[in-house]
Amino acid sequence: MKSRLVTTLTAAAIVLGAAACSSSGGGDPLAAPSGGAPASGGKTVVVGSANFPENVLLASIYSQALKAKGVKVEEKFNIGSREVLYGQLQSGSLTVLPEYNGALLGYLDPKATATGTQDVNAALLQKLPAELAVLDSAAAEDKDSLTVSQETADKYQLKSIADLAAKAGEFTIGGPPEFKSRREQQFKDAYGLTFKEWKPTADTTANALKDSGIQVGNVFTTDPRIVQFKLVPLADPKNVFSSQNVTPLVNKAGVDATSTAALNAVSAKLDTVGLTALMTKVAVDKEDPQKVAKDWLKANNLG
Repeated sequence: MKSRLVTTLTAAAIVLGAAACSSSGGGDPLAAPSGGAPASGGKTVVVGSANFPENVLLASIYSQALKAKGVKVEEKFNIGSREVLYGQLQSGSLTVLPEYNGALLGYLDPKATATGTQDVNAALLQKLPAELAVLDSAAAEDKDSLTVSQETADKYQLKSIADLAAKAGEFTIGGPPEFKSRREQQFKDAYGLTFKEWKPTADTTANALKDSGIQVGNVFTTDPRIVQFKLVPLADPKNVFSSQNVTPLVNKAGVDATSTAALNAVSAKLDTVGLTALMTKVAVDKEDPQKVAKDWLKANNLG
């Protein structure tokens, strides 16, 4: 939905759910620039997130980075999928959202062919309405994948999505509830795949692969369970899944130069290895996501 947007990690969901219920618009003392007024001219920047753990973690990083620059922030985490979030951002109910550039472009233009980061962002500039903008993309890329268990990969000699063609009719595929409507036709067109059944496995997709409840699953590439459960992401030679760089999507009226600079500074420091390490702390080590975000910002001189 990023596809995330548009969607992971049940182990972290309970912890993140607790964090998502709080609003930090007025709790912490905020550093003020000269003159005594908060940054953003006193406006409250509303940071939202989708309803999966990584997006909540990224939103917490954005939120704390903004507060560190004196911006007044309200948090609205765990709202829902892109289909719900996009309208709220466009109306101004939300100001900032961690997005995934390729998934966002696919939502705005299902026929888009751009795959590389620069091409995807250039296409987004043509498709976004006047009130919205994307800021700098991070190197961090949480990309959709079709993933199988190591046992399934070995048994059927699966290395790429193309290798599924002979067996797709016998396989059940799992993913977010919206995954079928977004991707079914693309898999048919690009690889000739028709799966036996589509299951809405959402955050439990990796677990369902491990437990053989499904044979193929939409697992994001920064999900620590890929390593933990010895799963195998399949190569995508026809680029059904485009670049998925973590990218702030903003309502332009709600952000000023201070907010923009703070968010771009996060993007400049965040890479895929680092994001996977952060998610491992949250999902595997059970660390508090707010603290994980705070520690990362401090380590990178951003908080």
